[in-house]
Amino acid sequence: MAGLEGKTAVVTGASSGIGAAIARALVAVGARVAGGARRIDRLETEIALELDVTEPASCKRFVEMAVRELGGLDILVNNAGLSLGRDPFDESSEEDEEAVLETNVHGVLRMTRLCLPHLRDGGHIVNMGSVAGSQPYENAAVYITSKYAVRGFTYALREDLLGRPIHLTHVEPGLVETDFSRVRFRGDEEKAKAVYANVEPVRPEDVADCVIFALTRPPHVNIDGIVIKALAQSTAVRIVREAGP
Repeated sequence: MAGLEGKTAVVTGASSGIGAAIARALVAVGARVAGGARRIDRLETEIALELDVTEPASCKRFVEMAVRELGGLDILVNNAGLSLGRDPFDESSEEDEEAVLETNVHGVLRMTRLCLPHLRDGGHIVNMGSVAGSQPYENAAVYITSKYAVRGFTYALREDLLGRPIHLTHVEPGLVETDFSRVRFRGDEEKAKAVYANVEPVRPEDVADCVIFALTRPPHVNIDGIVIKALAQSTAVRIVREAGP
């Protein structure tokens, strides 16, 4: 597998979970990485910058500083995302809806628009979606809507950029053990742990491995999409669990 020596990358949501794993994997294969997150104290990247993808001014400031520090841009990983609650749609709040859509959809659009002018020929955009973007399930309508949007945007942008030497990959993880469920259930540790109970989930490092695979293909190859699930998972919610203790 070819490395990424001399390449530069921006990773959003790089302070934990999948984003942190991707940042580490990029460094391991020779890339320089600018990580962005609201929790700047948890960033371990060479260039650590505060970033709130829901705020246009924060995105603009982050991209300007990252590109200046990196000296150019080859890779954008739009990883920042979240879900809030597992409630029927008519019990959700507009405040939660806005938080999810601003982070998962508008944040991806903003960062892509700001980074595209700096992306060098041969560059690569990776958008982190979810199996929820192609396999709906109950009591998550807004999150699912947001991930359908990320999937649609990725493939629509692929059409817009066709003919330019820029690669695009949409990644759809399934059950990955991160802080995702802790955020979704608003800090309820019992509910968060139950999501991963009695099953071996995918690890953030597994997703990072797949991202590196897509990034290191020959220049004439584009990996349009990758779906990553636990072996015990067939759909977004159909999971075979072992008997508990």
